[in-house]
Amino acid sequence: MNSAAAVAPTAPSTGLPDPGEPVPMLAKPTVALFLGGLVVWGVSTWAGLALGWPLWLVIPVNAAVSFTMFTVLHDAVHYSISRRRWVNELLGRLTVPFVVPYASAPLFGFIHIEHHRNTNEELDTDPDAWATDGPWWQLPFRWVTIDFWYACFYLKHIRGRSPRELAESGAIVAVFVAGVVAAALTGTLWTVAVVYLIPARIALAALAWWFDWLPHHGLEATQRENRYRATRIRIGLEWLLTPALLYQNYHLVHHLHPSIPFYRYIKAWKRNEEAYLERDAAIRTAFGRELTVEEYRVWRELDSTLARMRPVEVPAGSSATHAEFHRLPVAALDRPTEDSVVITFAVPVELAELFRFEAGQHVTVRTDLGGRGVRRNYSICAPATGGSLRIAVKRIPHGVFSAHAAERLQVGDELELMTPTGRFGPPLRPSQAKHYVAVAAGSGITPILSILATALEIESDSRCTLIYGNRTRSSTMFREELADLESRFSDRLEIMHVLSGARGASPYHGRIDAELLNRLLAERVRPADVDHWYLCGPAGLVETARDTLLERGVPAERVHAELFHVPAGTTGTTGVASAVTVRLDGREDVVQLPAGQSVLDGALTVRSDAPYACMGGACGTCRAKLVSGTVDMEHNYALGQADLDAGYVLTCQSQPTSPEVAVDYDA
Repeated sequence: MNSAAAVAPTAPSTGLPDPGEPVPMLAKPTVALFLGGLVVWGVSTWAGLALGWPLWLVIPVNAAVSFTMFTVLHDAVHYSISRRRWVNELLGRLTVPFVVPYASAPLFGFIHIEHHRNTNEELDTDPDAWATDGPWWQLPFRWVTIDFWYACFYLKHIRGRSPRELAESGAIVAVFVAGVVAAALTGTLWTVAVVYLIPARIALAALAWWFDWLPHHGLEATQRENRYRATRIRIGLEWLLTPALLYQNYHLVHHLHPSIPFYRYIKAWKRNEEAYLERDAAIRTAFGRELTVEEYRVWRELDSTLARMRPVEVPAGSSATHAEFHRLPVAALDRPTEDSVVITFAVPVELAELFRFEAGQHVTVRTDLGGRGVRRNYSICAPATGGSLRIAVKRIPHGVFSAHAAERLQVGDELELMTPTGRFGPPLRPSQAKHYVAVAAGSGITPILSILATALEIESDSRCTLIYGNRTRSSTMFREELADLESRFSDRLEIMHVLSGARGASPYHGRIDAELLNRLLAERVRPADVDHWYLCGPAGLVETARDTLLERGVPAERVHAELFHVPAGTTGTTGVASAVTVRLDGREDVVQLPAGQSVLDGALTVRSDAPYACMGGACGTCRAKLVSGTVDMEHNYALGQADLDAGYVLTCQSQPTSPEVAVDYDA
């Protein structure tokens, strides 16, 4: 197979409220902060060198610039400055020299994201614990030396970093050392220290104090245990704290919604204030007094009619009793790679309930191209919470529909689409705290993208890991969208790209085989910590991944697989002649089925609208309940044990083994 929040009278105790603050096309205040910092630093440095400004003036001014530049770097790491990723990457590289002159932006980004994922854990996992833990008399020394600890942390994890990142980081260290040596040899080292090195060191110590210690010290809950009490907000004196901390007095909002630009933290807090309070958010005053939620309500004198937010709801599936075709117009066409096209459909209002879908489901496209009727099954590659219905078609050699979609399909054209089917995705509930791991290759990302995005939206305490194999970066489907998703949920989503045709572009090179999987399971993903595994892609990948997991003791019921390109049909050697009763859309028909034919073959002789797609037992579209009789199901790649126990079969793979058989497609 190819692959808002709303106002409610009460706030549940779980789930993440919608911040209502998407990443802007360009965060103008952040850009202005960067440009203003450049001007101030340039003027101060010129005045110190040319006009002889005293040290007590140049150093604090340049230190203040380094301090503010961190906020630009910080937002760039979280891709909060612009929806265009290159803007964030550019500003990240331009600002990091003001903060840590000998570090690269990717290096700093890795360390900071590790802090988000492992907040308040041990030093080995949370690098910022160096600035928040330890005896009080050590803390000032720790704040001044936070960058040295970052270097130690990075070296401990260097094996998993990409060669490209290591090369960039090494080059920057070499340039820094060369610059210091050159300054020493030319007698200008003290000047460089005054205008650059000393201010950066002062700013770094202040940042460790204000951005790490103030929001996190004294809190025992980790990000994974309770994200609402892993960091805090500080109230009072906001006329001073907000500009001095550059909105980090609302640091809790940042950890809950990392992709929000810094200047929107307070707005997001006010939008969801009661929802955060219902979750027992950690709050302190400007003077360090811990407040309970009730004390905060009194302090704020909250109005009892304040609207309460609720999290994203679990989406309902299709209301169709069985799979059926409808004509839908194409609303948009996008091309994430050279050999793929993403088709978004415009679903009419009267069909909206029929085309609701759950994460991991798929649709069948039926069309007649040049007299050759074709059916192709494609996974829905959109979050089930988003409302849009879209599929991704990857062009394959001699592919009839994929060539048509790539070359001739236009916006406004209509295609026959079957209502969503399939049961690949997990059952989602806002109260769950699960760890989902997906292994995919190529276009196998399509259902995985829907599953991960939906799970992260609905289950605010769940986390996800994706191991994704491709040939090169440019051939990676949804690369930008996955990167945006990782930025948005930086503390709960980790993506490991495995590239087979571009050595040095990622930490993992080659194909996803047993050797690489065992390495990842030993170094990055502990099977015991994973609740469910989702495997999608070519048969070789899926079988290798499944076998590897089972060999490492993962229970079979936790491993879910979806295959592409399976052979259609059955061998036709196990069945007997049988009278088959087919129930579909409330109507029953009986067909005399010869030996060696499938139940679906018989159903199609009396009901041309009987649902099917791949004919190979992979998609699950032809699923029906076996009401009576017995069958032999030759292949099954789509039904789980719960489906089998409940009596469901894949009719395309089922041959009767009893004189009479009855199946119900409506069940």
